[in-house]
Amino acid sequence: MSEKCWNQIGIEGDRSCPELNTVIHCRNCPVYTSAGRSLLERDAPENYRAEWTDLLAQTPTTLTSDRQTLPQLQRATAEFFDPLSLLIFRLGVEWLALAASTFQEITQPCTIHTLPHRTNEILLGLVNIRGELLPCISLRNLLGLEPPGTYPKPLNGPGDLTRTVYSRMVVVNIQGDIWVFSVDEIEGIHRCDRHLIEEVPAVVSKAPITYTQYIVNWQDKKVNYLDEELVFSTLKRRIL
Repeated sequence: MSEKCWNQIGIEGDRSCPELNTVIHCRNCPVYTSAGRSLLERDAPENYRAEWTDLLAQTPTTLTSDRQTLPQLQRATAEFFDPLSLLIFRLGVEWLALAASTFQEITQPCTIHTLPHRTNEILLGLVNIRGELLPCISLRNLLGLEPPGTYPKPLNGPGDLTRTVYSRMVVVNIQGDIWVFSVDEIEGIHRCDRHLIEEVPAVVSKAPITYTQYIVNWQDKKVNYLDEELVFSTLKRRIL
């Protein structure tokens, strides 16, 4: 099988690969892992180390024209080359993201057991995840999103509204608090360069309640990178 099969029959192609029924995403496939390992273990380009050594050895005067100090430039360089690791998912027509480090598990949809006198539009009940009963919430209702509608086109490639889409339940751990919520589609974990991130427009950030921390330009989509601290602190206030 081609090492670049993910661009043809995989998650970035027509998704016809039969292995997707088992691995869900190409990143879980041994072929993709092997290709990534080969990429990371390849030899550095000629003069790569020498060019970076010369660059970092230069003085602030030769490096910048706006009087930045060397520590400032080093911090800016570190931030530029330190991508964010995000898990991108869909609720209805909205593409959203949270820090990948908050996700503890992704699982198949399972039965939600309602709680007498406690179940509401946000706290849906309890779900059994590996023998542990965990609170299941509606992130869609918490964020005030539109009800499910027509599937949007995928992040990768032209829209194909007939493609197979797998809904999932995800388990997140936020400062020791564990929550479960359903998503309509998981795009996967992506390392996003910081130059692809935009501040939330002022007209949005000044709204009474906003849960978006940044706007991420991913493929041809605007993905809302959620402020996890605000989202889940609001959640606790509304259900506890």
